[in-house]
Amino acid sequence: MFRTASPRSADAYRRINVETSMHTIDQHQIVNLLFDGMLQSLATARGALARGDVLAKCEAIARALRILEEGLSTGLDRVDGGELAENLAALYDYCTRRLILANAQNDDAILQEIQRLIETIAQGWKGMKQGAAVEPAAPVSTGA
Repeated sequence: MFRTASPRSADAYRRINVETSMHTIDQHQIVNLLFDGMLQSLATARGALARGDVLAKCEAIARALRILEEGLSTGLDRVDGGELAENLAALYDYCTRRLILANAQNDDAILQEIQRLIETIAQGWKGMKQGAAVEPAAPVSTGA
């Protein structure tokens, strides 16, 4: 009754599923995913550095740099984001320069520094969404 699915059909369904998922995810979740990917890349780089796996370290740092430059930095609203967007842009630029240095010098202390900075920003970002969900309503004045 049914034919076996071809690899081409399976790829098409997989692509549709990914596209549908991306359309239903909100921007806050996308930034969360970017932070998670960044932190995972930093952890991978640190592990590779500890093992002496230069190729894996370079790949992980390159992935972290792409997330910073193509995801987090380009996602900032520099027109309406005001001082916060400018400060984050400066922080992401600093992290980019430090990651390049960490890669060149095989410096775990720099990777730890960047990890702490990104963890702090990521926690604040996640807290913004949680705070908005549980923030109590302002009391209503009855005028009495």
